[in-house]
This record gives sequence, C-alpha cells and structure tokens, in this order.
Amino acid sequence: MQSPHSTPIYLDNHATTRLDPRVLEAMLPWLTDHYGNAGSVTHEMGREARAAVDAARETLAAAIGGTAAEIVFTSGATEANNLAILGSARRWNTLRKSGDGGGHLVTVATEHDAVLDPVDHLERRGVAVTRLPVEPQSSAGVTGRIRLEDLAAALRPDTFLVSVMLANNEIGVVQDIAAIAELVHVRGALLHVDCAQALGRMPVDVEALGADLASFSAHKFHGPKGMGGLWLRRRGRVVRVEPLVYGGGQERGMRSGTLDVPGIVGMAEAARLAAAGLPEEMASMRRLRDRLWLALLKAVAGIELNGPPLDGHGAQSVRLVNNLNVRVPGVDGQTLLETLAGAGLAVSSGSACSSEHPRPSHVLVALGLDADQARASLRFGLSRFTAEAEIDAAADRIAAGVARLRQLA
Repeated sequence: MQSPHSTPIYLDNHATTRLDPRVLEAMLPWLTDHYGNAGSVTHEMGREARAAVDAARETLAAAIGGTAAEIVFTSGATEANNLAILGSARRWNTLRKSGDGGGHLVTVATEHDAVLDPVDHLERRGVAVTRLPVEPQSSAGVTGRIRLEDLAAALRPDTFLVSVMLANNEIGVVQDIAAIAELVHVRGALLHVDCAQALGRMPVDVEALGADLASFSAHKFHGPKGMGGLWLRRRGRVVRVEPLVYGGGQERGMRSGTLDVPGIVGMAEAARLAAAGLPEEMASMRRLRDRLWLALLKAVAGIELNGPPLDGHGAQSVRLVNNLNVRVPGVDGQTLLETLAGAGLAVSSGSACSSEHPRPSHVLVALGLDADQARASLRFGLSRFTAEAEIDAAADRIAAGVARLRQLA
C-alpha cells in the first residue's frame, strides 16, 4: 500500500507518457462536435474529417523527415511492426510464388517483443532467421550495439528484411542505423527501424537514417494510446508490403478500418510538439537523468549502470537522454519494485509488454547479466514533465528502500 505521505512520482516514461494537455485540446473537437467519418466524403462532416486526417499526415511526416504519402496510420507501434515484418515477408514470397516459408530475415536479440514475436512466427512457418548478438556489458565497444561485421556476415542473397530498433526501450542504446542501412542496401534487402522510443528524445529523420520502413507509437511521445504509424519509403526505393487487415481499403489498402480521427490529430500534434521542443527537452532530460544517477551513486552502495555510458561515445550519442538502467546488488528486484511502488515511485524492471509474464529481461541477459542481476535492475524513463524535485525525492526513496531491504536481508 502506498504511504499517504508519498506524492506519486512517475519515472516509467518508456512504458507510456502523460498525454500533453495541448494534444488533448487538439483532439477534443474531433471527439465531440466534429465526429464525421473520414471515409464519408459525400457530405461536409466527412470531408472535414478527411481534411483533418490529411493535415495530420502532413504534420507527422514533417516531424520525421518523410512525406504524407509515406504514412500509414495504425493502432500503435506493435501493429506497425507486424505490418512491416509480416507484410514484407508476404510480399517477398508472393513475388517469388514460394508460399509462406521462404527467404531470410535478420534482427537483434534485444529487440522489443513486438518485433521478436512476429519474427518467431515467421520462423515457425519456415523463414530463416538470424538474431544478432550485441556488445556485452564488459565490452570495449558500445554496450548494446550490434557489431557491423556480424551483420555483414549474416546477410544472404535471400535476405529480404533486416529489423533493428533505433533506440532500445530498456537500456536506451542508440544503434548506428545509417551504417547499418548501407550494409543492408548493398545486399538488396530492406531495413525496418522501430522508432517507438526515439521521437521526442533524439532527432529522427527517416531519410537521413536510410530506413525503408519505420514504426512509431503516439503514446511514447505524449500522444494518445492506441495510435501509431508505419512510414514506408515511396521515394527512390519504393517499398511495398502486403496488408494484414482487409476490409474498406483505407490507407491505400494497407490498413483497412475506419480512421481514428481524434487519435490521428492527437498523434500529429504530439509529433509536432516533440520536434519543436526537442533541443530544450533533450537538455533538460539529460541534466535530470544525470542528476538521478549521481544521487544514486552517492546513496546506494554497489549500484552499477546497465547499458552504454551516459556521456555518449565520442561525438555521437549512444544513449537516449531520458534513460537510466541500474542494478542494485544484494536485493531482490521484485521486492524492491514493490517497495518503491508502496513509496509512490513508478519505475519498472523492463518492458511493460513483458511484465505480465515475469522473467529476467532478455535485453539485460543479452548484455551478459545473469538472472539475479537482471532481476535486481531498475529502469527509469524521464519526460518533458519530469521535475528536479521529483528526481531528488525519487533518489531518496530508492536509497531508503534499498537500505531497508538490505537490513532485512
């Protein structure tokens, strides 16, 4: 039970973010007075809904360096990832008339389950899969990044897709996507990039990245839950995928279903705000993240950092500015999480999508941590709404919680 004297502090912004009030304000008219179906263009209410969707598509595209024609709205990054991966596999096999089980796909051991699960599904149907390892915690390289030589060695003549997330949702590591894209395209494959954690936390330009497909989720950058998008390149290397949902032919037939106009408007406004406020918000989140880490270093004996360094690697940023992942030796991780929750502190041990099936984080295990170390780890995610006073209070509550558990042990 939460202490009545503990003001709740939310530091789990990798799981979801607070809806920005400005986003809610943009959405409200489309939830109330302007409720037309964007597909009903025979009357004014339908046409104004369609116009709102068209404007939102332009806004979202501008925020990520794409064009409006390249945006397909989905229910979130999970659906977008599935459409990119399963749709690419279906397209590849359809063109070769090889049934469902041909070709080769490359991904990374530390991807989100929204990528790993559809990849597993394809593997069960006969698609060859390579899961690349990452640099371990003790490596001289960038912890959590793939080795480019491993990727080059994995690519085959029948490789149709490589899926690598831009920024990891647990340890915040940023992959060198531009370098990855060069290798992938030389071999004639497509590159899918899960950008769910990146928008609003680092610059995102799909053209500069060299991606062919990119997934986004509105609720990761202060937009509404249940809203996302897939960007598919339509300039130069035109990308086509087979749809997963059939029906009314919406989104150029790639994602049938009545468009969520309020959600689309909200996602676009959230993306616009994320892009506009990025320099100031990145600086603020980095400063507060580093303040939290320094406070924990002083207050919690033996605490260690999981993932790449906080100060980057040379001139290139290798970690999201809002991310901190630490392990606390000598305590049970689940008990620590429950203790902190009771103290009004919302943090996690890893992905929200895997919390219903508790197991050691596959991301931390891929870094070389054992099960006990992974379970004794905490993930913190900051946002534009995180305040300095919350950081200081959080550090105090964590220190007190660890001290209590160590004393009991």
